[in-house]
Amino acid sequence: MKLVNIQAELKAPKNQVNAFGKYKYRSAEDIIEAVKPILFKHQSALLISDEIVQVGDRIYVKATAMLVDETSEDRISVSGWAREEEVKKGMDAAQITGSASSYARKYALNGLFAIDDTKDADSTNEHKDEVGEEKRMKLIALLENTIWDENLKSKTAIKISAYTTNEQYDKAYRIILANQKQ
Repeated sequence: MKLVNIQAELKAPKNQVNAFGKYKYRSAEDIIEAVKPILFKHQSALLISDEIVQVGDRIYVKATAMLVDETSEDRISVSGWAREEEVKKGMDAAQITGSASSYARKYALNGLFAIDDTKDADSTNEHKDEVGEEKRMKLIALLENTIWDENLKSKTAIKISAYTTNEQYDKAYRIILANQKQ
């Protein structure tokens, strides 16, 4: 597949500025805009879809970014997750879902195109992230080929998205590999 070439060519700079938080970031739309000409060059297409998933009493948006090689019809997909806030000041329900969708899509695209956002300041967490978003997304992608039902895959993906230590990552990696379909 041409994914490695697309990943190598893609440059998606952080051109957006959050004036309140005083940091730069890139949006899903920025990534899509940057990758379109590269996809055309490599005869590939990008498909993005959202799914609303309820886990317990919480609602999550699962966004899937799929790359399709138009010549071989090979496909690869990566999912990103975001939890919907129950209430967000100044936003109606549609805006809350849209915001979660944008966030989940961004992280699905980050995983697919190997975009590392570990230096982003889009979170206020002060802890060190030993794992990084790219490794978390690869781990979540491995879930697709496990013997587990969709509910367990969803719950596990949500847990993985919060992993920050190598110990958490290594343990999850071993368990997921042990449960791959033969």
